[in-house]
Amino acid sequence: MLKAVLFDLDNTPIHFSERMFFESYLSKVPKAFADIMPRDVFVGKLLSSTQALMRNNGEMLNVDYFMNLFSAGYEERRSELWSRFMTFYETEYDQFKAIMSRSHGVQEVILRLKENGVKIVIASNPIWPLNVQMKRLSWAGLENIEFDLVTHIGNMSYCKPHIEYYQEVCQRNDEGPEVCLMVGNDPVNDMVVSKIGMRTYLVTEGATDESALELSRSVRIETPGEIPEPDFKGPLSRVPDAVEALLGKNRG
Repeated sequence: MLKAVLFDLDNTPIHFSERMFFESYLSKVPKAFADIMPRDVFVGKLLSSTQALMRNNGEMLNVDYFMNLFSAGYEERRSELWSRFMTFYETEYDQFKAIMSRSHGVQEVILRLKENGVKIVIASNPIWPLNVQMKRLSWAGLENIEFDLVTHIGNMSYCKPHIEYYQEVCQRNDEGPEVCLMVGNDPVNDMVVSKIGMRTYLVTEGATDESALELSRSVRIETPGEIPEPDFKGPLSRVPDAVEALLGKNRG
């Protein structure tokens, strides 16, 4: 019996060019740290620390792993550095809404799933703090939805595409992988979960690999083995049909 549906966030309920977003992001966020470190130092540390975050093996939360690396050489200002990030996200991050669009009918999809009594989990790669995840959810029109779990940098200790990330999600959600469905647009980061027995739905409306950040490409290259074909494939709007099929329901 299906008990939970996990959703990726980027290019699933919201659509955008990853490359366009990160080029804009990296042109703006360094200004918030200009009095602490030069732009080239900041950008280098941000990219290398984020990429290294993919190697976190569960020893600590992602936020601690990231800040241990990012604050190297600036240890005495570690708390201030994190506070600067949070202030930027609270005061400046909304400007990126202009380059994003919501998936058609996403609110109806989530509400229909809730009518079927399944848990809803936002299983986005946890490299962002909770306030960023919630802003993106609001851009999808989902600000009034109560989710059973939202993964973020402060509550997870693995990243995609590591299978341990999904095991941690299942543990926090108190549901085994065999009763969950993962919905996402990334054939590697999202569909890899089938290796632990979770069913998968590949959304076909997201951005293509050509728009992906080089960081995403490097993570893909490091992913071992072949990824099985998804159990379902199609637009986000058809996810409830897949869920109801797994629940043994027939509509209409």
